[in-house]
Amino acid sequence: MRTQIMAMCLIALASVTQADERPATIEDELGILNPQDTGREMLTRKIEMGVIDSVTCSLGINVTKNDNHELARELTRKCAEAGYTKAMTWMSQLENNGLGGDYNPDASAEWDRRAAEAGDPVGRFNHGLNLMRGHGIAQNEALGRRYVDQAAEDGLDIAKRLQGADYDLDEVTPDADNWKYAPLF
Repeated sequence: MRTQIMAMCLIALASVTQADERPATIEDELGILNPQDTGREMLTRKIEMGVIDSVTCSLGINVTKNDNHELARELTRKCAEAGYTKAMTWMSQLENNGLGGDYNPDASAEWDRRAAEAGDPVGRFNHGLNLMRGHGIAQNEALGRRYVDQAAEDGLDIAKRLQGADYDLDEVTPDADNWKYAPLF
């Protein structure tokens, strides 16, 4: 047993040593040798190079979860502006929670509207909620319900749940801060 534990420790030590001996990244006139292909460095490099694709954009949430909200905001904004609707709804979340920037309900509602108009079910649902609450946009409960209905028709379960609760917002956001979502207009 003791021999097995020592062998496992040696294997673990060898893998740590190998990880520390990664080849250096070298950039010269011919390009980049051994570029960072994971993590923040890779995302930063892709943003600088203007590479915005679905794989790169899908990493935005991971950057947010790792508490680099400024990088997440930069990446997510570029992806949203490139037309990726999931990035639009994520950008709305960043704006609505003041992550990597100031709390901005108007910008949040605008990103949800753009996602809704592009046909994204989550964008439709969120835009509907914003309209029903008057959060970041003029309150229009009837129009908000129509957006929620579209999201339900698209198959979004939470939209169906809201319909089933006769559009009672506490059904889908029971812990929402009502002061935050009160109509601003």
